[in-house]
Amino acid sequence: MSEPRNSIGSSSRTEERWSTPDILISESDEKFFRSLDEFVEQEKRCLRCPEKGPDDLRYTVYRQVFNKVIRRATGYKRLLLSIKAEYDDVIRALQGKDDEARAAQRTLAASTSLSKSSITCQRRADQLRERIGVIQRDTAELQEEMKRQKSSQEQSTWIPGLTVANSEDPEALDAHLKHLESQRAALLDRKTHCVSLEVKAELDAKLQTAKDHRDQLDTKNYQLKVLYKRLRLVSDCLSSWEGESQQVPLEELLGSTLENIRQTSVTEDEGRSIDVQLLELKEPSPADESELLAVYLNRFVELFDSAQYEEAALVAARSPRGVLRNLDTMEMFKGVKGPPGSLPPLFLFLHALLVSVPDGDELPAALSLQLVLCSLQQGATQLITHGVNNNKLTFSEDMGDILTEHAQKNPGVADLCLALATTVYAACRLDRKIALSLCRRGFIHSAAEFMSHSQDLTAEDCMQVLSLSPSLSLLQLLTTPQEGQAAILSVGVTCYTLLADPQQQLALQLLDSFVSKGQGVLEEAILQDSSSSVDLWTAVASLCSELNRADLSRAIRSILLNQSGTRVLSPDLEGARLMDHVFL
Repeated sequence: MSEPRNSIGSSSRTEERWSTPDILISESDEKFFRSLDEFVEQEKRCLRCPEKGPDDLRYTVYRQVFNKVIRRATGYKRLLLSIKAEYDDVIRALQGKDDEARAAQRTLAASTSLSKSSITCQRRADQLRERIGVIQRDTAELQEEMKRQKSSQEQSTWIPGLTVANSEDPEALDAHLKHLESQRAALLDRKTHCVSLEVKAELDAKLQTAKDHRDQLDTKNYQLKVLYKRLRLVSDCLSSWEGESQQVPLEELLGSTLENIRQTSVTEDEGRSIDVQLLELKEPSPADESELLAVYLNRFVELFDSAQYEEAALVAARSPRGVLRNLDTMEMFKGVKGPPGSLPPLFLFLHALLVSVPDGDELPAALSLQLVLCSLQQGATQLITHGVNNNKLTFSEDMGDILTEHAQKNPGVADLCLALATTVYAACRLDRKIALSLCRRGFIHSAAEFMSHSQDLTAEDCMQVLSLSPSLSLLQLLTTPQEGQAAILSVGVTCYTLLADPQQQLALQLLDSFVSKGQGVLEEAILQDSSSSVDLWTAVASLCSELNRADLSRAIRSILLNQSGTRVLSPDLEGARLMDHVFL
């Protein structure tokens, strides 16, 4: 089968396309056909397809071109797919015929060569039999030679580290196995004491920083020695000038002294003499603090690299000027793991910090918060208690929230964690959370008393505490006047608010408690509630009616109707009328 449009060259196709009227072919279609022509020509050149006759490579190229045309087509896509299917069927039929022809040719050639080779096969078979006999004889001789060499070779080794004789001795093999096991255990133990290269690089950088700082201190120390000597010379001159009855003018003496100082320098022997003089005058010790710091850093790096995390934590906690008591060191301990069954290195570091810090000196806020988190994870609540009671932690709202959340998830330590959280909230002056913690611990009266004396709590704060820790006792305490003072919460406002949210039963229980004590108790509560209007109480009665508590609704409406000077307040279907007080 000839290739599609094969008889027409690329130049003729281009001329025909350009001769087509513009109304039939758009500019984008022209670019598309031009790219197809370029693609066909390039592929044929690369694949070296023949110009005429059937060829599989050329079929493949035109099949790809056909696929691109189908993908671009819209209205004639089905027709093009049908044409392509028939095109593929014809190509497969032609390829099948070509395969059958080639197979027939191969069969004919094989039959011709088989008759020719049958004669030579017999000759080669005879030759092979002779060579096999020779090879068998040579193989037997080689096997005998190998046996002789094996018996005479005394230093040959079958197992590394063992001779041939030891390799056949069970006792020697057992001893060698124990030796290998001990080596393996030593390698595994050494592996557990290794740290990552990142940690080592970080510690090396810190050590280099400490060395640079030490060099700076050495330079400053030398400068101070020179300054001290010069000041000492000036002091000696002034002393001698006073002892000689001031024979020379002071300006002349100071000028000559300063000129001598400029011409002198401090040598090592003079530096040592200055140190002796400093000791005699009880000046600060010349012990180089930078050297002490370097010793601590080197010791810390050595212990940390060898996975001795407990000792490294103690060294870091006791480091001079607290250079290792920071978040960077904490991250180092946080990034490693201790042996199985041991305490986490991070907890060891934080524990060492808390124990080493004096009472009253607070750890930074970030370290304090991390200490609380890690201690709660390890169940070490006593460590937190020690830090809180001895003022070693920096309190924050987040710390109190963490203790409260842990108390809600772990009832066994709930009271202790809530007590610690109360202390933290008190230090942060968070009165609403203090009252909520007291309620969760069951100290209802203490919470009500605290809220009554707090200057920062509003009625909304008290309602929020009541919503988070619902309690009829707390509601009664908050709505009852104490010692001639108004109640913390208005009865009417509180009931109206609670009846409109999920805490409906709490408001109904409060109203039931008033009714159970007699009609006069409810009436007194309504009359003493100066913060609630008649309209508000009417709304409370309507909410009770909607909640199928018609008894409470009638009781409230009855009290309101009994008041003098009334007007219509609730024009409902029952026709309940109530007149409010008239103020002239």
